[in-house]
Amino acid sequence: MEPRAPYLYFKPRRAASWWNTLEDIQWPQKSIKDKIKRRAEGFAEAGIDTALNFGFHIRFDFSNYFSQLHGYLNNVCEELHKYDIKFLDHYSCNLMERPRDKEEFLKLHAAQRHHVLLHHDPIAAKYAGYAGYRFNDLCQVDVRDGSRGYSPSYQAELFCHNNPYYLEMHENYLERLLREVDLDGAQIDDMTDYGWFSTCACTYCRERFMREYGHVLPDFEDKSFWGNTTGTPLTWGNYDNPTFRDWVRLRTDIIADHVKMIKGYFQDKPLTTCCSSTGPIILNAASLNLEKMAPHLDLVMLENCGIGTGSVQWVRTDAEALQQKDIAAHMGNAPAIALSYTIYERGGYLGWGLSRFWGVVNWSSTLPGRLLEDPSGMKEIHAIIGPLNNWEKIYSDLDGQMGRDVVEVRLVSNRYCRDNGWRDVNGREHWDSVLRWSSAFIERNIGYRILRTDELADSAALRQDHTPLVLDAVGCVSDAQFSAVTGLLAEGGEVWLSLPFGTHDERGFLRAQPLSDALLASPFSSLRLLDTAGEAGATAALQQLIASGSFLPRIRQTAGDTCWALRLRLHDDGPVLHLMNRSLEAIPDPQFKDEHNHAIVLKDFRSLSTNNRLCYEIDFYGTGCTPWTSAFVRSPELRAEARELVVERVTDTVVRVSINLDGVDLYGVVG
Repeated sequence: MEPRAPYLYFKPRRAASWWNTLEDIQWPQKSIKDKIKRRAEGFAEAGIDTALNFGFHIRFDFSNYFSQLHGYLNNVCEELHKYDIKFLDHYSCNLMERPRDKEEFLKLHAAQRHHVLLHHDPIAAKYAGYAGYRFNDLCQVDVRDGSRGYSPSYQAELFCHNNPYYLEMHENYLERLLREVDLDGAQIDDMTDYGWFSTCACTYCRERFMREYGHVLPDFEDKSFWGNTTGTPLTWGNYDNPTFRDWVRLRTDIIADHVKMIKGYFQDKPLTTCCSSTGPIILNAASLNLEKMAPHLDLVMLENCGIGTGSVQWVRTDAEALQQKDIAAHMGNAPAIALSYTIYERGGYLGWGLSRFWGVVNWSSTLPGRLLEDPSGMKEIHAIIGPLNNWEKIYSDLDGQMGRDVVEVRLVSNRYCRDNGWRDVNGREHWDSVLRWSSAFIERNIGYRILRTDELADSAALRQDHTPLVLDAVGCVSDAQFSAVTGLLAEGGEVWLSLPFGTHDERGFLRAQPLSDALLASPFSSLRLLDTAGEAGATAALQQLIASGSFLPRIRQTAGDTCWALRLRLHDDGPVLHLMNRSLEAIPDPQFKDEHNHAIVLKDFRSLSTNNRLCYEIDFYGTGCTPWTSAFVRSPELRAEARELVVERVTDTVVRVSINLDGVDLYGVVG
């Protein structure tokens, strides 16, 4: 694994979205400039250090207005820079809003108002373009009928990431954008294929498939390649066909190359892109592969929780957050950012608390325009997040990026399984097992980290850490990974293995004999074979390991409700314990829903904890950190109050702490 140069750009800590409305295109009218000044002042008062543009999103829909738009954006930079607030532009580079009928037109204007809508009339769209390039000539091609690619999710047609003339047009725009706007960086969005597997059958993609992989793209009627196509294009494809697996690889190669091209224009500024997920197989349809794009990015962001009531079930997002945190760590310790959306104050608190719990940068955002109409009195994001930011600066000014998580277990997430569409005989994919172990670790307050594909093949890196390595349903394994695992076992490193393991190689080809056969035939005393079948399998296996004394967690709860999740992090001035409630009941908005996915909007939440007088025994052995002799718990819900813990020494390395979280619904921090 090649080392990455250390991150050298500015480091965001408290970010927020800078929202636009259509009237802003009327810059430089005085009312628009005055609004910029007022909001910049509000951002400064709210403790925000990084603003990211949100709106004018489908960027080439505004090609006739770039002078006004860039003037507006540069004016925003000027006002924010007065307060030393950084500004990143954020736009979709490869979508064009083109609703194809009345129903799609109404759907667009109900669910996507936050993009700021100014799409072309159907007649004008035939001739629309920029800098001599006609948009219709640059589109992805539908594999079914040769028409232009279309996304029913966004009522948009799609530029092809591999079309050389589209890339020329995008380069032309990037040159102009950076010449006319004093940006501090950018998030170039939608580095993905929103046509899913229905695109792209254009001449350039077909030629590249033959040139780089030696394959002709089969006709749509060839079901040995395309699989069952009766459902959504998200589900197409026959992964048993190695040609289809190569098609998946080509599509992600193409997008990674596009990102690399963009980075060439941001040599002295940080670049990121949007990524809502890194784990499941379904991402192959979208060509969304953050790990493949990472060498050309500087910041990593997770589009975390939405505005719906389901966001209170945050445990299911923990594995994604830690996987992206690991990607960032291997990018020269780059900042990892979690973007959380909200409509109301409590949703903003939820996103803020999760970012603190994960130890990442918090990016707070409202989502105006995602509802059919905005609630009356809806606050701007700086008014929502300001009190939390300012509480943090006064009472708990922790830089999560500077902390070091106390890790007790390494959980393997092997991208080869996802890339090859591997599933076990029951249809379970590898990421399912990752999620189950993640949930089990959170329930028992066990510190874990995600160990990814490259590190699993790096013998030296694998042996530097002496925590157990969890290999559950890792079907696709390379020879290098197998060698590194056997080397770890030979030196006494502990491995928790759940079958199947190594049934296929890293390109998805079936092995004559599973690699697990060789492991189980070897006399490795530190290899533990676990049965994790069923929904509760990981939890049951973990409980058995603990009950037998084979694994002893650092944190043992002795009193109070068990719904609080704990994460121990070490800072230069001592240990810090974060507590996050995982038993929350959503209170829905009685009127509004998300028009895009029909989710019920979260208005508030309540804690279901019945006993917040908590007691834990915590073992600091091997952390290099001295246990507390005294400590306090704080929370934004307690305002200025700092409650002292009862701290009792059990052994030289173990302390018993009693924590009073009465009056706290969501988050507390001990230090």
